[in-house]
Amino acid sequence: MKRGLMAATAAAGMLVSVAACGSGDGGTTGADGFKGQKLTVWVMSGSNPAQWTKQVSAQFAKKTGATVEFKVQQWNGIQQKLSTALSEDSPPDVVEIGNTQTAAYAEAGALADLGDLKKEIGADWNDAFNKAALVDGKQYALPWYAGNRVVMYNKRIWRQAGLKGTPATRAELFRAFDAIKKKTDAEPLYLPGQNWYFFDGLTIGTGADLVKKQGGRWVSNLGDPKVAKAMDLYKRYQTFSTAPKNKDEATPQQAEVFAKGRTGAVIAMGYEAATAVKANPDIKKDIGFFTIPGERADKPEGVFLGGSNFAVAGMGKKQELAKEFLKVALSKQNDGQMVKEAGWTPKSADLAGAARENPAAAAAAPAAEKSGGTTPLIPQWAAVENVPNPIKSYMTAVLGGKSPADAARDIAPEIDARLAKK
Repeated sequence: MKRGLMAATAAAGMLVSVAACGSGDGGTTGADGFKGQKLTVWVMSGSNPAQWTKQVSAQFAKKTGATVEFKVQQWNGIQQKLSTALSEDSPPDVVEIGNTQTAAYAEAGALADLGDLKKEIGADWNDAFNKAALVDGKQYALPWYAGNRVVMYNKRIWRQAGLKGTPATRAELFRAFDAIKKKTDAEPLYLPGQNWYFFDGLTIGTGADLVKKQGGRWVSNLGDPKVAKAMDLYKRYQTFSTAPKNKDEATPQQAEVFAKGRTGAVIAMGYEAATAVKANPDIKKDIGFFTIPGERADKPEGVFLGGSNFAVAGMGKKQELAKEFLKVALSKQNDGQMVKEAGWTPKSADLAGAARENPAAAAAAPAAEKSGGTTPLIPQWAAVENVPNPIKSYMTAVLGGKSPADAARDIAPEIDARLAKK
């Protein structure tokens, strides 16, 4: 998933009745029967860090005698490209799919059932991570990585404001923003009006559902008072920011804004620190992270767990070899490497040590465990996230002065129409 576009957009032209068929790698089974074969794995741009890729490739070759070819794909237009590829006779063997896209491809019959493999290698994975790989109770993918937002803050600015330590509650966080506003010339928080991933987390924290079943079909649930409560909380955060109300965190890249050294904090993914350092190497010494605090110290703010799953093509001819690849790629060692190298959130307790080696991952872990969730895991949801995103329009409308109820009523027809698409 493209960072900032982590959730899936609509899978336009989704596969038409693709029958998932079994395969047996030409009749060979077991790790010794694959010598000389090549496995094709589609990954999205930026997903596979260098050291992880190197060690997975070497381990896979040593275990199976086969080689793996990683083909990097761009996020722009990937839904149509992937839909076409998975419906062909020779699809890529393993594909990376955004965790909110998986249900749509599974419903189309494009993915192999990986239930037995999950039992073998992922018995201890956090349910919040694995939930997005399940469709109607069946395991059609395996979670590769996921992450949630944390507070990335400028230590120098916080010191100038007389702040010591990091906030444990939301009230303490807002007091810290007030102190930065009063005692420094920096902006306390840079929060664009359409950072809908953060808003999704707030809805998760309030227990809100963005859609509901009505008359046998899915419809908008933005009018739920719980959604309004989440939006009111988002408005409170946004009062500390002068960022545009009609832009998202990628327009411009918020990490590049943070890199200028005039911003106290941003609500960010851990990898955004690298973006900031690339823009301004001197900022590195000032970057810190902490968990987004909630109302109580023992319950962090709700967070959206955005990430990607690995899936095996249902029409693939090398499904057994693909499963051998997944055993290697998703081993504890290699999952730990993803956490250390890219700052993703640990998906099992055994990876806590790896998280301690990456400050962003360590800050993300408590919220992922206690307050993490996803957008609705239904095939129809992909269409809701298509550009222009109606959730973003709702957010801007409320920040512009419209009541949450009125904004929800105005945008509901568009959301309902997208949910009704076949």
